[in-house]
Amino acid sequence: MSQSLQGDQNFQGYQINKTETGQTCELKELSKNDLMEGDVTIKVEYSTLNYKDGLALTGKSPVVRKFPLTPGIDFSGTVTNSDHTGFEAGDKVVLNGFGVGEVHSGGYAQMARVSGDWLVKLPSKIDARQAMAIGTAGYTAMLCVMALEQHGVKPADGNILVTGASGGVGSVAVAILSKLGYSVVATTGRMAEKDYLMSLGASEVIERQGFSEKARALYKELWAGAIDVAGGNTLANVLSQMKYGSAVAACGLAESMNLPTSVAPFILRGITLYGVDSVMASIEKRQQAWSRLERDLDMDLLERLSFDLDFNDLPQAAIDILDGKIRGRAIVKIPT
Repeated sequence: MSQSLQGDQNFQGYQINKTETGQTCELKELSKNDLMEGDVTIKVEYSTLNYKDGLALTGKSPVVRKFPLTPGIDFSGTVTNSDHTGFEAGDKVVLNGFGVGEVHSGGYAQMARVSGDWLVKLPSKIDARQAMAIGTAGYTAMLCVMALEQHGVKPADGNILVTGASGGVGSVAVAILSKLGYSVVATTGRMAEKDYLMSLGASEVIERQGFSEKARALYKELWAGAIDVAGGNTLANVLSQMKYGSAVAACGLAESMNLPTSVAPFILRGITLYGVDSVMASIEKRQQAWSRLERDLDMDLLERLSFDLDFNDLPQAAIDILDGKIRGRAIVKIPT
């Protein structure tokens, strides 16, 4: 397969189709007719596996809302053709969100065509592989850190709690916060990962089980800030334990979409709950996040918290990530 992937050449990619009983997901040969609308065409070099990708590939949740569609909510690669004023052939780019992998074909194929308004040029010190070691999970983690900073949370204020810390968002959040000088307490349902989390910079690792129980309206003040990926009882418990005037950045629903809490933490302790959305964040905020990742994420540490996932193994890996069996960041090299 040539490097340019232009003209009428066919290419490999996963495609999800709707059926009467659900959906199918197959690795097949696609053509340029399978590409969706857009003004920039990219040779996809790497993608990754996020929790949302697991839901899309397995059909466990109605993530995919347009059929047929190539899944993969993020990718990195090289522009091969552009009608967008901001990009030209040869540019290295990264894409996260904007409905890609949900209503617009995404990163699990050798080619993609998208709107240039969705793309960010890669910072000079981050290559395409590292960009997907970071992926949407790492980019979301950076947005969460930025939310806590915006609130004024400083290292001297006390411990920062990160839930679901052995997952993609949590792992990167622990690494970033630690490098910035924060004392990080990590929760996990897999205490076998304690040494791994300590190696990322966590000062303490605690079992998540206590967070999954019904929350009190208020509990002892423990945390100066928190990043939560779980929702549900976990987030309710986190809120009840926040220090006066502190903040929580919530970015996930791995446990539940529900939030069984009360107004007590908000009106009696004056805490703030920031909702962090990575899908439709502005280009300006994305560029800031990627610039901060270039500066504030240790790339050697990133390599240690990442692993390579074969393109052909994506369907099984999708099941594994939903079962909580994936640690850190999965890098998917797209075949050439």
